[in-house]
Amino acid sequence: MVALPPMPSNADGPSVSAEVVGPNERSECDAVVLNSLSYAYAGHRPVLSDISLELPRGSRCLLVGANGAGKTTLLQILAGQYMVGKDAVRILNRPAFHDIQLTSSGDLSYLGQQWRRDVAFAGYNVPIQGDISAGKMIFGVDGVDAERRQKLIDLLEIDLEWRLNKVSDGQRRRVQICMGLLKPYQVLLLDEITVDLDVVGRLDLLNFFVEECEVRGATIIYATHIFDGLERWITHLAYVSDGRLEKGAPVGEVAELQTGRKLLRVVEDWLRAELAASRAREAADPAARAARPGAKLPKQAGPLMGSKHMMFFRG
Repeated sequence: MVALPPMPSNADGPSVSAEVVGPNERSECDAVVLNSLSYAYAGHRPVLSDISLELPRGSRCLLVGANGAGKTTLLQILAGQYMVGKDAVRILNRPAFHDIQLTSSGDLSYLGQQWRRDVAFAGYNVPIQGDISAGKMIFGVDGVDAERRQKLIDLLEIDLEWRLNKVSDGQRRRVQICMGLLKPYQVLLLDEITVDLDVVGRLDLLNFFVEECEVRGATIIYATHIFDGLERWITHLAYVSDGRLEKGAPVGEVAELQTGRKLLRVVEDWLRAELAASRAREAADPAARAARPGAKLPKQAGPLMGSKHMMFFRG
């Protein structure tokens, strides 16, 4: 297991314990726990294999890996969208798939690249590209603190009169992000949500997330290929390669980052080495391509089957 120890306590943030316990007796300081998680879509080889990870409350974990490494699948499993064992994924010491209250309460929130509501998305069940104003979308969410809502509107520079079928992708994305953050969460999962934002908007949003973690003790897992401004933002790093967790540690324990090298260059080296090794394997054994994670299984083989939560199909 790759165990990520808690962040140090400070006067302004939550104090957490370094206690390590069994999968059924996790310390309350662990916001996210993966315990030997493996997953495959029906008829395909496992996309994720034997992933174990612990993240304490208040941490900001950068999830990196090549396209197809399994990052999005991992985030969706953490969001409770796919059925796994109760001890395989624990969010706030509760099973992500089986405890519907996690997502319906907003304690667990997931923001992906879709323009629609997902099971753990705190927005309105309305297509966000329709002929509807930004204000109607944002103020259509009930039970929201007015000060928090206005703070997000100002932060994301949203014009409430925007017609969402006439604005740019970046402006629609700002509305989607605002809606997804309206209700305070304890664990937030982000899948490439800043790809359409400009530099200032992205950096302001990252600063907001720092405040959420340090003041409220929220935990964030952020999958992205855009590393500008992240060297001092992240507290933990998780690198997934071919469905396996190759590295998972606080940034202070990642040796490659202690030499002053940029995060981008460190990750680039990992990915280039991974690509070279993959090409070498396939050159030596052409059948290796068929054994890639996520590849289809032979018809006679019995797949490791998974199921989507019924809530995944809403809206």
